[in-house]
Amino acid sequence: MKNLTYIEIQEEICKLQKQAGEIRAKELAEVIADIKAKIQLYGITEKDLGFSEKQKKPIYPPVYKKGNQTWSGRGRQPGWIKAYLEAGGKLADLLI
Repeated sequence: MKNLTYIEIQEEICKLQKQAGEIRAKELAEVIADIKAKIQLYGITEKDLGFSEKQKKPIYPPVYKKGNQTWSGRGRQPGWIKAYLEAGGKLADLLI
């Protein structure tokens, strides 16, 4: 094997990466077509594959309350909390 220069090796890498990308695209198209055919043949659903079960966000109980407005104390402060604090109120006063 001939000793290659750095530039020659980089050019060869580029050629191989391009070739690998083309081969991957072709193989991927074949795999996707096969999967789609099997999904249709067997009547597989999103639920069967576990795709339809979305992660539910946990519901945290309210910690602060003013009138009929509540806040769990997590995430961004709602406008009514900010307004209350800006008016000189204390967060501790709103504890449930």
